[in-house]
Amino acid sequence: MSNFASRVLVTVVGVPVVLYLVYLGGWWLVGLAAVGALAALHELYVMARSLRPLVPAGYAGALAALLGAHLGGPEWMAGGFMLTLVLAFLLYGIAETRQSATVTMGSTVLGVAWIGLGLAHLLLLRDHEDGRLLVFTLLLAVFADDTAAYLVGRLLGRHKLAPTMSPGKTWEGFLAGTAAAIAVAFFALYEQGVLTIPESLALGAAIALAGAIGDLFESVVKRDLQVKDSGRLLGGHGGVLDRIDSLLFASVAAYFTVAAFT
Repeated sequence: MSNFASRVLVTVVGVPVVLYLVYLGGWWLVGLAAVGALAALHELYVMARSLRPLVPAGYAGALAALLGAHLGGPEWMAGGFMLTLVLAFLLYGIAETRQSATVTMGSTVLGVAWIGLGLAHLLLLRDHEDGRLLVFTLLLAVFADDTAAYLVGRLLGRHKLAPTMSPGKTWEGFLAGTAAAIAVAFFALYEQGVLTIPESLALGAAIALAGAIGDLFESVVKRDLQVKDSGRLLGGHGGVLDRIDSLLFASVAAYFTVAAFT
């Protein structure tokens, strides 16, 4: 199957499932987040295997952060995340590895902070009074941002955004993606009376900026680890981490932006 065909198949099958589980919320969404977190962490730890991450500690910490976010909010989420440090320290004490403790435990904690907390903030946002609409808006804004940035960057891109991090990104694409994300947030949230005009515009801008940083962040990690894609689970889309890199940063930005306004 060609990359294009696999991308279409994954989109046609995957997007409705994700949207439906977001619509249901509750433990359905927690389950989706848990599967996504474990898959993305697996990809990251495979890429970083030379750093000898303590995989069980990373998995347990990410799941604890997700459960904490769903059951007790931000405080429990933080507690679940801190479990990663304890488990990583204990496992390092009994593991047979020649890698330094700083590198081993640091790479473990990085994965949980990046992926586990990113998805946990998505759960926190879903628990908002208007959580269903907010998460739908977030997902659509990230998708619109990525699509507009890619298309405009390919057609009109001339000025490199961050050539040493991701040579394919351009300022033209970034501005087009930002405009798309702001438009989605405005029409989805102001028109529904959830946020004011300035608030909806600020939320769109925050999602766009954080999403771009998230994309660049993964590019830097992959370049450092000398890999092209995080995995092949999603065919032409690459790995799970390749698909949610922007969302991991954007969900955090969206949660705190909404919290500041409501």
